[in-house]
Amino acid sequence: MSDSQQGQSSSDLQRQLHRLESQLSEQVLGQTEVVRELLIGLLCQGHVLLEGYPGTAKTRTVRRLAAMLDASMGRIQFTPDLLPADITGTEVYHPQREEQRLVFEPGPIFKQLVLADEINRAPAKVQSALLEAMEERQVTAAGTSHPLPDPFMVIATQNPLEQEGTYPLPEAQLDRFLLKIRLGYPSRASELAMLGVVAREQRQAWQPQALVDLNIIKAAQRSVLEVAVAPVIEEYIVDITMATRHTEQSQPPLAGALMAGVSPRATIALHRASRAHAWLAGRNAVEPDDVRAVAPAVLRHRLLLSYSAQAEGLDADTLVAALVAQVAIG
Repeated sequence: MSDSQQGQSSSDLQRQLHRLESQLSEQVLGQTEVVRELLIGLLCQGHVLLEGYPGTAKTRTVRRLAAMLDASMGRIQFTPDLLPADITGTEVYHPQREEQRLVFEPGPIFKQLVLADEINRAPAKVQSALLEAMEERQVTAAGTSHPLPDPFMVIATQNPLEQEGTYPLPEAQLDRFLLKIRLGYPSRASELAMLGVVAREQRQAWQPQALVDLNIIKAAQRSVLEVAVAPVIEEYIVDITMATRHTEQSQPPLAGALMAGVSPRATIALHRASRAHAWLAGRNAVEPDDVRAVAPAVLRHRLLLSYSAQAEGLDADTLVAALVAQVAIG
């Protein structure tokens, strides 16, 4: 990193991240909240699960983000016949070399930004191969560990409509995602504006206005760690996650709605995401509203609904809203 990049203040870094946010929002119209949550995932060095209907710009969002960051990007199209080696890479024999030995050929996971497209279409063996990469940020092949690039971020997509030929993601893997972001349909005005954006791109290939150097992202990630979290806020975060484990003490609709509470990893994720949300807002300390703002994306994929809750038509977002409303601060 250059001396100028090392000396940048938090406000300078925030301006560059806001510029990135604005530029990405111009390419993914009507999804400002989605863009903000993606940046939170990036600032927290966390992985993100994108869920949305077909055609809601999931792939476009990831591609545009990678281009604006000037980051290396790998795309994995998950299918039922995919093998773990198709993701991680494998050792290949090179007889033309002097030593004539096996050489590790890295797979598409060895990129800084990885798009795991339709992740729920891959079988369990492939899912388990992805677990090590997401958690340990390394890949082990033939007993040798290979570190992944820095930064490294997996953005996975899945379609909530089609369930035929899919494999539900195991809870252990869902827990590895810092955030689960839901993409809805854009508004009428956004969709009208989208036609103009697509028409311009058909006439002239899109190019990012200005690239954000990855060293800037690393500096911003370090700056987020300097955001203060008061003890009362930390207690509030822990109380929220603890409440998911003791729903018998809660009021409806939360009472009896969960089969199991969220893990301590969820507490850490809520803590990290709250700091990033406060940092993007230009604050040097976390407020209760920061915790409430990121709670749905942090918790919705970690809640295991009971059969009675499903029968009543409750969903994770409804329960997170009830959780935040029922847990008091202080």
